Amino acid sequence: MPKRNPNAPLLDHAADMVRQRLAPLAERMRPRTLVEFVGQAHVLAPGRLLRRAIEADQLSSVIFSGPPGSGKTTLARIIAQTTRSDFLSINAVLAGISDIRQCVEQAQEAWRTRQIRTLLFIDEVHRFNKAQQDALLPHVENGTLVLIGATTENPHFEVNKALLSRSRIFQLHALEAEHIEHLLDQALADSERGLGQHQVAFAPEAREHLAQVASGDARSALNALELAVQTTPPDANGVVPVTLEVAEDSIQRRAVLYDKDGDVHFDTASAFIKAMRGSDPDAALYWMAKMILGGEEPRFLFRRMTIFAAEDVGLADPQALPVVTSAAQAFDYVGMPEGRFHLAEACLYLSTAPKSNSAFAFFDALRTVESESKDEVPNPIKDANRDKESFGHGEGYLYPHAYRDHWVAQQYLPDALQGRVFYQPSDQGYEQHLRAGVLHRREAMIAALLETEAESQGPDWEERTCNTSTEVLSQIRTDLFVHAQLQRNSLTLALEPTSGLLTPELRRQTPDEGVHVWLPAGGNCTLWTGPDSDSEHPACVWHEGNLEEITEQLTSTSIRFERILGWFPTELEPPISGQLAELSGLLAPAGRLLLALSLPSKAPRLSSLLAADLLDEPTKQAFLEAEEEIYQPLQKKDGTLTKKALDERLQSGYSVAVCSAKPYTTELQLSANRIQEWLEPRNNTGYFGKLRLLLDSATFQKIAQAFKQHAPHKTHPWSRTVLHLVVVRQ
Repeated sequence: MPKRNPNAPLLDHAADMVRQRLAPLAERMRPRTLVEFVGQAHVLAPGRLLRRAIEADQLSSVIFSGPPGSGKTTLARIIAQTTRSDFLSINAVLAGISDIRQCVEQAQEAWRTRQIRTLLFIDEVHRFNKAQQDALLPHVENGTLVLIGATTENPHFEVNKALLSRSRIFQLHALEAEHIEHLLDQALADSERGLGQHQVAFAPEAREHLAQVASGDARSALNALELAVQTTPPDANGVVPVTLEVAEDSIQRRAVLYDKDGDVHFDTASAFIKAMRGSDPDAALYWMAKMILGGEEPRFLFRRMTIFAAEDVGLADPQALPVVTSAAQAFDYVGMPEGRFHLAEACLYLSTAPKSNSAFAFFDALRTVESESKDEVPNPIKDANRDKESFGHGEGYLYPHAYRDHWVAQQYLPDALQGRVFYQPSDQGYEQHLRAGVLHRREAMIAALLETEAESQGPDWEERTCNTSTEVLSQIRTDLFVHAQLQRNSLTLALEPTSGLLTPELRRQTPDEGVHVWLPAGGNCTLWTGPDSDSEHPACVWHEGNLEEITEQLTSTSIRFERILGWFPTELEPPISGQLAELSGLLAPAGRLLLALSLPSKAPRLSSLLAADLLDEPTKQAFLEAEEEIYQPLQKKDGTLTKKALDERLQSGYSVAVCSAKPYTTELQLSANRIQEWLEPRNNTGYFGKLRLLLDSATFQKIAQAFKQHAPHKTHPWSRTVLHLVVVRQ
């Protein structure tokens, strides 16, 4: 066995003294007490939990998380110098399970022989793998070791959850520039550990530059100062001038703090995305430059920008996606460093593009499918290639290209989801040009759906044969609003007996005022209570109940409207003509009452749907006579809606300015199912019910058979006549 040198302790001490003297300035100036410690007041200010625990030597297991140079190791050493416990230190980069076992044995021996606990400091604790952390866990849990961990990563992602649950986490922040300036001044003033033995003229701008460029890392700033002092020759007076130029040479530029696998990666990528979303090209370029200098893979940036082009720009600028994908392809062709131009172009395009996140509508649809997955595809839009003959799949489908503007209203959603809204177009960029068309078609389609429901429940034929075409409804609404001449601040009342056709457009055209809406009792307000409701506009004021009662209530108030608009697809009780004087009384001076009233007596006769040669002459003559008898009450009723008759109902100071009937023509396609519904024997209230009562059974059956065989799946021209009525107050 070799003999131990009796002078070994002296030699070790001498070596330690030399090592300390030659250590970097940052190591020599490391604070020794809490008084010397700078920064982190959020956890170390007097009275704070961590400071109290250190001063009372009652520290439990802790993990210090923070960027390099923020004081994690320094804090551990201060604890080591102030505690009465044994203090052990290992580095997770170099240590293994055997080192952990050795620390455990020393801790057990200390407790057995001296009844003192052991604090174990593990630097870079996130470097321990799962097995190493598991080996440490039971000894932290039973109190054999008090853990003090230090990590630059987020411990919630990198450290065993069981170990986290037994430790308190303290997050340290990068030091402020003023803290680093204080440390630099301390180092220049300290003759024992610092640079106090040198005469240094430290220019204020040099101090500020080192503090700023260090980016919160005290170690970087102190080592740069030491390099500046040691490499700069003194002047004639023996003073070392540390100017701004010297400081810049000493620290060069800061190393980019960027770990592609850690917290900084995700935080910087998040900042990059949010800067583009916030339309700040300067910030977006900055964060992208930081990632590139930090060694980020350019494909990651292009992948994120490709997602952003669809998620955050979307239809506000449909060119964003091809621009980014083209830039990515060009980058693959060119490579670095010139490929940075393609990164920059894509970044700048996205940052300056108008923004829309309307693509999130897909996830609303996804949630609906997950919760309502049993809804069946409507029969008209099923595949007709396989089962048309056996099951009638595809029957009743309307081919949009056969219609004006290549669009026709029909049911595309399942029955239970009719009227459901997913896509909400924004008012940004290109999408703002889509918005009006999407909203108008949607509102008219929902209105048509609601009117169809109302008609199918009505007792009279005229309520069932009024053609509920979305195209017609859109044109009726347009004509009403042309006469209305609205201002942004017009106070309006919408009369919505069935469909809610007018209110959404009123809200758009009068954004500075709320819209009053009359609905019959139990009315449907689908268009204004769903996700398509515009929260930026004033809310609607609802008046639900009998129109006569609501009119009387409003008359008793001081509210008077610049415009009152109403669309009455049928004259439900009470007849609107009977309410004309009362409604006109709700107008403000120079106000207008604008009504669109459907005239079922002017509708085409259903006999026109059949070719002339389909019925024999006696059957055809009987059909026409019966049809005329059905229409006679309607003609009498509509005959009361003349300008003279309506003027007589108005009080002095009010007059009918417009009273004109206008036909709206479209193409009608009847399905076999609809015709079969009309011909049901139990249907005694509709048109065919009345026809059945007026004709003998044989004649009716001939007519019914002709409709069944020849009316379905054919396009029939159809017109709906609407009376436009405008009453003005002087």
